Amino acid sequence: MAGVSVQAFRRQGRRFGAGLVCSEMVSCAGLQHGNERTLGYLRISADERPLAVQIFGSDPDVMADAARMVEDAGADIVDVNFGCPVRKVTKTGAGATLLDDRERACRIVSSVAQAVSVPVTVKMRRGLENGSRACLDVGPRLVDAGAASLTLHPRSAKQMYTGEADHSLTAELVELVDVPVVASGDVTSRARAQAILATTGASAVMVGRAAQGNPWALREILESEAAEPSREEVVAELLLFIRETVRELGERRATSFLKKFYGWYLGRGRFPRPFKQELVRLETLEEVEQRLLAAAPGAAEVLARLEEELPGGEDDVVLDLPISIYGGG
Repeated sequence: MAGVSVQAFRRQGRRFGAGLVCSEMVSCAGLQHGNERTLGYLRISADERPLAVQIFGSDPDVMADAARMVEDAGADIVDVNFGCPVRKVTKTGAGATLLDDRERACRIVSSVAQAVSVPVTVKMRRGLENGSRACLDVGPRLVDAGAASLTLHPRSAKQMYTGEADHSLTAELVELVDVPVVASGDVTSRARAQAILATTGASAVMVGRAAQGNPWALREILESEAAEPSREEVVAELLLFIRETVRELGERRATSFLKKFYGWYLGRGRFPRPFKQELVRLETLEEVEQRLLAAAPGAAEVLARLEEELPGGEDDVVLDLPISIYGGG
C-alpha cells in the first residue's frame, strides 16, 4: 500500500470499522539518514490507533534503530516487510527477497524484537517465484526469532497482484505456528472474508486494494451492510480525503498524489468515466473541489457533518525531529 496508506487513508479506515490500520512502508535507511519525507511517515494521530508502522530494509542493526524510532513515535506495533515485490525494494535485499535469505530475515526480526517493547509482526508473500513454499519454511523461524504474528499474502513476488491468492498456504502456515496468522489477498467482500477465515483458521483478514476509494467495503465486510453509497456520500468522503491529505502532505505534494484516488472513488459505476478524466486535468485542488460540489451539491451538507465529527489534531504525536506540520515533503 505504498503511496496509498497515508494518515488520511488510515483514519478513514478506522472510521469505517477497521480494527487495526497500518502505515505505508517506511524505509529504515531513510530514517537513519534523517530524510524529511520519510520522517513524515511517523506522524501519528490518536484516532488512528491502534496503528502498525511497517518498516523495510536489509540491515538488522539499521532495522533495530528504525524500530526504536517507530516506537518512540507512538506505534502500537512494528511490522517488518518481507513481502514487497517491487524491484527498487527487492534489489536492495529488502522486501520479498528476504524470504530467500532466511538467516538474515531471522536476524532482522530478532534485532527488531529485542530493540522495542511493542509487538513485532511480519508481513510476507509465499516466496519470490511462482509455486514457492518459502513462507512455510521461514514462517516458523521468524516466530522463533520473536515475531508475535505473521501476515501472509500467498502470491509470489513474481505474480505481483495477478492471479489469485493461494490461501491453502495460509491454512498450512496456521498449522505450523502458534501465533496469530492474518490472511491477506483477495479479501474483497464479507462472503470472501468469511470463506478465507473458515478454510484457513486465520485469526483475521487484512484488506488492502479493496478499500482504495471504497471504505464502504470495510463496513460491508464487518457488518454485512452492502448498500451502495449515494453520489453525495462518495463526493463528501473524497472531499474529506482531499482536505485531510492536504493537511498532511501540503498542497503541492497532495495535488499530484491525489489524482489516482479520483478513479478509485468515482469508478464502480458511480460517475461517468469522463468526469474522472476531467478532474485529473484540473490544475488546482480548489477547482477539483468546486467541480465535485457542482456534480453533487448535497455533498456539502454530508461533508460538513463528517468534518464536525472528526477529532481535532491536538493529540497528534510527532517526533522531535525536522518534520513539518504537514509531514515533511
